[in-house]
Amino acid sequence: MSVDLFTEFGLLPELIQSIEQMGFEQPTPVQQVAIPALLEGRNVIAQAQTGTGKTAAFVLPMLQQLTPGQGTVQALILAPTRELAVQVSTAASQMAAGMDLRVLPVYGGQSYTVQKTQLKRGVDVVVGTPGRLLDLIRQGVLDLSQVRYLVIDEADEMLEMGFIEDVESILDQLPEQRQMALFSATLPEVVRKLGERFMENPARFNLSPSRPTVEGIEQRYYMVRDRDKTAALIRLLEVEDLTQGLIFARTKARAQELADELASRGLAVEALHGDLNQSRREYVLNRFRRQALTLVVATDVAARGLDIEAVSHVFNYDVPLDPEDYVHRIGRTGRAGRTGTAITFLAPAERRRLKMIESYIRQPIQEHRVPSLEELQARRDERFASRLSEMAAEGGSEAEMALVNRLMESGLDPVQVALAAIRMARAGEAALPAEELEPVTAEKRDRREQRKFTGRENAFEKRAPRGRKYERQEAYPAQRGRGNHREPGMVRLWMNLGGAQGVRPGDVVGAIASEVGIPGRAIGEIDIRRDHTFVDVSEQHVSRVLAESSGKYSLRGRPVTLKLAN
Repeated sequence: MSVDLFTEFGLLPELIQSIEQMGFEQPTPVQQVAIPALLEGRNVIAQAQTGTGKTAAFVLPMLQQLTPGQGTVQALILAPTRELAVQVSTAASQMAAGMDLRVLPVYGGQSYTVQKTQLKRGVDVVVGTPGRLLDLIRQGVLDLSQVRYLVIDEADEMLEMGFIEDVESILDQLPEQRQMALFSATLPEVVRKLGERFMENPARFNLSPSRPTVEGIEQRYYMVRDRDKTAALIRLLEVEDLTQGLIFARTKARAQELADELASRGLAVEALHGDLNQSRREYVLNRFRRQALTLVVATDVAARGLDIEAVSHVFNYDVPLDPEDYVHRIGRTGRAGRTGTAITFLAPAERRRLKMIESYIRQPIQEHRVPSLEELQARRDERFASRLSEMAAEGGSEAEMALVNRLMESGLDPVQVALAAIRMARAGEAALPAEELEPVTAEKRDRREQRKFTGRENAFEKRAPRGRKYERQEAYPAQRGRGNHREPGMVRLWMNLGGAQGVRPGDVVGAIASEVGIPGRAIGEIDIRRDHTFVDVSEQHVSRVLAESSGKYSLRGRPVTLKLAN
């Protein structure tokens, strides 16, 4: 069924008014198929990418079916990250503006007292992350007995972050008679089984393209040594026509260091990573949304759920380990029909990763050369001349003309006046770099960098595809040894908690991945013993995991400590 207007869905007048005020015009494909099915009361499984309008696809039917003024939790929306929970909650509140319905975001990092107070006052819709929701349920504060509408948003991210078992625990708390919608960019086997277990006769929609969506995005890569990445980035920031940009770094420390370096050069930039407390993260995101920031340097985990239409450029300061992550990153530009630019810095030994990305997106990425000092100067001159021409076309005031005449009468030549004025106007420009960057080609590889990346490449190629680690967990604990079959590129760590504390494989993955800020696939075999656990972590993340896991966060209410296994 093709629907041209939201009024054709039979939505309440209050909802139509809200979406018109939000600027919604024509329903997106996922909205065209999901909204009618949900309004009919059917369960829905929809495969759709981020940025396709899926939030409105499940929120509008939800609001239509809730009873205003009831004050009990009637609808629950599960989101994998704090940022996405806030984003969905904000959108739901805007859509419910004309209705007597209260929406509450619930996530870790925010005060329990605030969330408990709001729940006691009465809330109709709760949008939350699995960990905090379970905490509130166990404390007897969150009552889900009246929930009639459930949504799982970005279910594949739930799987990736190790939250599937928590999601199942939450679903077990819900009434049997309720409507359910599951939205996911991909549908791994574990996610499909989740839908089959908890949903009766769901309507299934696949709105994902047969190939990764990168249309409308200009993609380039620059081959530079790791030590030259910052210099190359600064040059590109100067020559690109950039409105707002996202820069992706592999680690939290790297993201913060780069943001500090760029800020020291006068750029409006902030870092976004797992070390920031929630108030600081929200402060950074709000400034970026208001365009008070030009750049944000982020890690993959911190940027999940970040959807800002004005982003013109995405910079891969570090190449992502997974081609799918590359698509997720660059998909944050080119939104809402705009064009975008994705720029990747590639170290010589990472050529193989580029080939994997090109194979995944089924198109080549063009190599470009970092602008030379001569090109930098030419670009500065071009921009200055353009601004000068615009100001000249505007004319001058009487006082300005009188000053020019006075200079002429003093005997100065007009050309001399113009030259002096140009020098004064450009006195604040930063000095050009002292020397050119050393050129690098794929053939001229740096041996030290080759050694640095080879181990990680092998580990990446042999690592399990998405979902495999959870399939291995189904065999727990029968076939888990002491690391005799450890994957290459992995390091075994010892954790101070085990089966006696109720630890499950999903707990280990979720705790380390979400708290430390590394991808779930960076965690390998998990061997849970009675009072401790062995867990394999990708060697490139070990130092960060050890630094973060010294009692700073808890699992099952107990501080987590990790150290190298003997």
